[in-house]
Amino acid sequence: MEIKDTYKTIDQPTEEILFKEKNSKFFGYAFPVTTIDELKIYVEQLKKQHFGAVHFCYAYQIGTEKNEFRANDDGEPSNSAGIPIYGQIQSFGLTNILIVVVRFFGGTKLGVGGLITAYKTTAQLALENASIIEKTIDVNFKITFEYKNTNKVMRIIKEKQLEIRSQRMENHCELIVVTRKQNAERIFDIFNSLFEISISKLD
Repeated sequence: MEIKDTYKTIDQPTEEILFKEKNSKFFGYAFPVTTIDELKIYVEQLKKQHFGAVHFCYAYQIGTEKNEFRANDDGEPSNSAGIPIYGQIQSFGLTNILIVVVRFFGGTKLGVGGLITAYKTTAQLALENASIIEKTIDVNFKITFEYKNTNKVMRIIKEKQLEIRSQRMENHCELIVVTRKQNAERIFDIFNSLFEISISKLD
């Protein structure tokens, strides 16, 4: 059975898009993120940029296997903003992404239904404007060996087209290599079966 080891995300922050509804303005943004800290920085930047906006509603999903997600209504009626935004992340099948919709109130209430539509549409427009890419879920291994075994190790790395992330080549050598998840078990078994060479998986 083939292991699914790819995921979809966006490769760079999107250009600002604007959606208007009854004089309210909704500005939509999408950002690639992998940590909560990154996400907070983007939200803070937007708060400085849009001084005077009433709501900064957002949703994010982070992670490739165990997903962490959150939808934030930022003062809008419950589930009228964050959830519709999050729905678009799911609809496009994305992860490692943050979508923020900034609202300037135009004086006319939209009602819950109107808000849901406005936030959903703004998020959708932001994603339609994004460059969506597919990435592989990778596994990192640490390989340790004596210098005399270098050729043996390097031959396998070349054969299996492994990427070397870092290397320390002295009497006692250490390599960090990366491979796609679906190849990980096979790579581990190959190195694990070799005499005087040890391999361990890094988190």
